[in-house]
Amino acid sequence: MLRLRKTCLATGPTAATFLCSLVLLLSGCSEPAKPAGGGASTATTNEPSNASEPVTAKAALLPMYSSAYKWAHDVVLLRLAPKDIAGVEKGGGKAAVWEATFASPSQRAYHVYTYAVAAQPPDVYKGVTVGSAVPWAGATRDVTPIQSSAFNVDSDAAYAAAAADAAAWRKKNPGAKLSHLELGNGYSFPAPVWYVMWGDKKLGYVAFVNATTGKVVKK
Repeated sequence: MLRLRKTCLATGPTAATFLCSLVLLLSGCSEPAKPAGGGASTATTNEPSNASEPVTAKAALLPMYSSAYKWAHDVVLLRLAPKDIAGVEKGGGKAAVWEATFASPSQRAYHVYTYAVAAQPPDVYKGVTVGSAVPWAGATRDVTPIQSSAFNVDSDAAYAAAAADAAAWRKKNPGAKLSHLELGNGYSFPAPVWYVMWGDKKLGYVAFVNATTGKVVKK
């Protein structure tokens, strides 16, 4: 499993280049967001709202990146994954809540950003929320920055590719639910990958989908 570690060294394109790429790729997906600040979390709103439709990773990424860019212009994306929210079903590579980890080499810290399509106080806020800063020492072999140019395959397409690869196993295990979906980058693969798992590590099924080509790859 791709996992975030506190010991990491930043590489990849400048944050400005990444932002421009995201704007061109995700135009129309932006929402207002507040920058990271100090120790306490911040949010766009804490008002309850009706449940909204789940969204793909790319739709949630741009507002989070816009907020992270206000914190530090050299931010790099390390991880992107969905989270569960009551009342909005997660499936098909879409979710009502997405969580992204952005790190800054100059600040030597990272923040965890969350984007939600609906609010569920007191823990879930609609829009972007920002976690406290955590010390960061740079990239490791297991966790390296995800370049925008290599992130071509959205979460729904990655899920579809993984589901096709797991079709035979899922037919034999109809009760197994999607337990993990995460975008990350490490030395084991030539490009960022989507890690998709049904069931558990011991008896479940895992598929790695290349986030550049959309093809299932073996570790």
